Amino acid sequence: MPLFFYLVLLVLGLHCAPPNSCEGKITSCLSPQQNATLYKMSSINADFAFNLYRRFTMETPDQNIFFSPVSISAALAMLSIGACSSTQTQILESLGFNLTDTPMAEIQQGFQYLICSLNFPKKELELQMGNALFIGKQLKPLAKFLDDVNNLYETEVFSTDFSNVSAAQQEINSHVERKTKGKIVGLIQDLKPNTIMVLVNYICLKAQWANPFDPSKTEEGSSFLVDKTTTVQVPMMHQIEQYYHLVDTELNCTVLQMDYSKNALALFVLPKEGQIEWVEGAMSSKTLKKWNRLLRKGWIDLFVPKFSISATYDLGAILLKMGIQDAFADTADFSGLTKDNGLKLSNAAHKAVLHIGEKGTEAVPEVRFLNQPEIALLHPIIQFDRSFLLLILEKNTRSILFLGKIVDPTEV
Repeated sequence: MPLFFYLVLLVLGLHCAPPNSCEGKITSCLSPQQNATLYKMSSINADFAFNLYRRFTMETPDQNIFFSPVSISAALAMLSIGACSSTQTQILESLGFNLTDTPMAEIQQGFQYLICSLNFPKKELELQMGNALFIGKQLKPLAKFLDDVNNLYETEVFSTDFSNVSAAQQEINSHVERKTKGKIVGLIQDLKPNTIMVLVNYICLKAQWANPFDPSKTEEGSSFLVDKTTTVQVPMMHQIEQYYHLVDTELNCTVLQMDYSKNALALFVLPKEGQIEWVEGAMSSKTLKKWNRLLRKGWIDLFVPKFSISATYDLGAILLKMGIQDAFADTADFSGLTKDNGLKLSNAAHKAVLHIGEKGTEAVPEVRFLNQPEIALLHPIIQFDRSFLLLILEKNTRSILFLGKIVDPTEV
């Protein structure tokens, strides 16, 4: 009888003031010496992000897309610790790694440094990535596997009685609800009776714009073009401010960088009408490097919709198409995790939630807004009133925390 385990990836992106809801416990991050992976990590993870994004566009064309590439990468890399032979190779190659060029130890050290850097406490930026492993009482995990997932991935491990499916499901969902501060409830609804292990990955971001929008400038009934025949009404935030921006004539799009108050930034990418598929097909780590080089600061008359979106994905079919096949098969080799036979991956789920607003929650300290100069016609106008791409990056590691496409901002 096959034993199943679930891979559950969830992400919560809240643009709000950072009180103290995600507890950072890291005091220092030691960078491994002579580890070239650290320099390649952001590029490799970015290319994986865009490859996965293109898979999502094929699965759900003309719909909102939102996910956390770095959380999916980290969870799969962690899973590879327990995998062996072709099961491990397929996981790492799907992430973009070549074991001939980059040894397994270097890859894991790179992710250890990445997670440590993301979790390092930052004033005015609340960012926390975490993992939880729920292991059935009858499974005998190897001590080395438990040590590695704890030391490299800061993973919490729980012994769970999966013979009582409803109780196990409640335990996992309660943990998720607690870690996401009640934002994600009832994540797992269909736990299989033969489940033996559940891996949960979560990422929590709370950040305040470096230049908050004045709520009194938000227009409640602005038009947003969903497609050639569909227009919806959205609250449109407005601001005249200096931002880094550029017009990419090769990709036919406008790129705007909006900084958070500390260590994170958002890239809003507005393709010309009819050009979004061209932009999606061309996105890569090289594109990000090019934009970073060409962005210039200047005054902008800016219009950005205020919106909330969420997305839930069954990653199983997509991971299969990306080359992770053995992990789901009866021949899966997870002998690095346990000596028990018959363990295979049964499901991989990802849930993401994002809120974008003028400045965040009511807990944001009072911000005084100066009167905007009445010279808007002298400034370039950038109006996100049709489909656009959104990337949220952490500055130190250049990691893509979130990646998405907003087709209809009214579709929650």
